[in-house]
Amino acid sequence: MPWLPRGQRWVWGLAAVAAVCCLGTILVFAPGYLSPDSLDQLRQAEGKTPLTDWHPPVLSLVWRALIAVTGSIASMLVLQAVLFWGALWVLAWCVWELTASRGGSLAVLGLGLAPFVLTFVGVVWKDVHVAVALLAACAVALTGLLLRDRRPPRPAVRWGLLGLGVLFLAYAMLVRKNAFFAALPVFVMLVLALWRAPGRRTWAMCTAALLAALVVPTAAISLFARPLETEQAAQIMLDDLVHVLEVDELRTADVPPDLRDRLVASAQECERVGALSDAYWACYERPADGLRGDSDEITSLWLREMSGHVPHYLQYRLRLFTTLLFETDDPYKAGVSRNDLGIEVAHPRLEDMLGTYVKGMVTDVPWLFRGWFWLAVALVLAIRPGKGRFSMPVRALGISSAAYILGYLPIMPATDFRYVYWPAIACTLGLLLLWLGRGTALPPPKSPGATPDRAVTAQQPADAGGR
Repeated sequence: MPWLPRGQRWVWGLAAVAAVCCLGTILVFAPGYLSPDSLDQLRQAEGKTPLTDWHPPVLSLVWRALIAVTGSIASMLVLQAVLFWGALWVLAWCVWELTASRGGSLAVLGLGLAPFVLTFVGVVWKDVHVAVALLAACAVALTGLLLRDRRPPRPAVRWGLLGLGVLFLAYAMLVRKNAFFAALPVFVMLVLALWRAPGRRTWAMCTAALLAALVVPTAAISLFARPLETEQAAQIMLDDLVHVLEVDELRTADVPPDLRDRLVASAQECERVGALSDAYWACYERPADGLRGDSDEITSLWLREMSGHVPHYLQYRLRLFTTLLFETDDPYKAGVSRNDLGIEVAHPRLEDMLGTYVKGMVTDVPWLFRGWFWLAVALVLAIRPGKGRFSMPVRALGISSAAYILGYLPIMPATDFRYVYWPAIACTLGLLLLWLGRGTALPPPKSPGATPDRAVTAQQPADAGGR
């Protein structure tokens, strides 16, 4: 493209690389890797089973809409891949514009090929949707930072970017309730990226926009889709009861005899098989209505007993949390789980190649797939974000990651790597921005009557190229 300036040629080159990676992702993961949870949501999306709130209804409804438009279940994989690589391309473009670093912008795209990131990109999981939505919100925030530092955008552009970022953040929280811990710092980053010094009115209007983006879809889903209530929160309380109380205490629990017998049997079975968590699926004799019939009794028992077993409760939760940090499970989800829908992986050899890559890296560098490593990186980024142009985004990414991991302490149902998937992505991006911002200075504040400020670069990176 000789008719384009060199800088624009590089941006379009990055877009081409992102497009190739996106197509490769779709090819390798087709029609989307599906766990039992994914298959359950697919059945709901296709109307083969009733819509429930055990998994986020919004994901099933989005999938239903995609299937209605395209006629293919692989449309969800395409959506995930396009949003993921599109967000990385926008981030790479912003890095190029702000630092003129070819290597830095390529490194941002390369983030998507890291084994601890690529492992789940094509898995249809709510955890992946949280990560992709938050990454897209970060891309919107960095776009706002670029426009603000170059030439303050018009109000319509600024509020349009805020609306787009808020939609991504709201979706992340709708698809996983505890994503609130991760989304709030990203929301603050979004506002500070669009307004250098937002006042109280601006904060109030931005917060109102975020609340509206949460409340309106939630109410619409409840009124029109009417998902069946499953009382999933009782699953966490069940874990606490069967792991904190002694079997003899469960035998004398003030609950209906049938539930008492199932609690006793669950505690004994969990001890026999060594299940530290996820008792509902691993050890519990589930009645036909799941937890709906037992949730009130389980909740009442939990409230009565945990207040008298605080030391044991804390010990159990801390033990489970340390297992997530130091013995993180399931760093790779292979293909499509066995199902009665006739769905199989489209390209088994490519699946084998991906599995070899990820599992080989798990063996060679296991700390990249451990929760403790990403929590440590998150705390460093939050405390020492540097003093360059990207210090604010770096700190926000660190706080978001640390808050997300620590937020699992009282509610963690298992110890899977997918629970630290967003922190792994956010911390890697934060480290890249910290490195790229070393030689840059923040733009000076505008004085009254001054012309729109331009980015000020104290020292270009060594690989800076011509524009």
